[in-house]
Amino acid sequence: MKATGFILIIIGLALTIFTTFKFFTKEKVADLGVVEITTEKPHVLNWSPLIGIAVMGVGGGFLWLASRKSKK
Repeated sequence: MKATGFILIIIGLALTIFTTFKFFTKEKVADLGVVEITTEKPHVLNWSPLIGIAVMGVGGGFLWLASRKSKK
């Protein structure tokens, strides 16, 4: 459970710092028999930094639960 907590904290930190992900897909514009025309279409994914903070909070909760179990 400790490892899961650390991983969630690192993922949450990355989500907080990097709030945009951009990727491209190829889209067929025209197909003229042998000749095919394609274009790269950009897509952007945006998310709030609050999502990263929430993920870090869940990771901290896992670490807290793991420390409580090890004390018993």
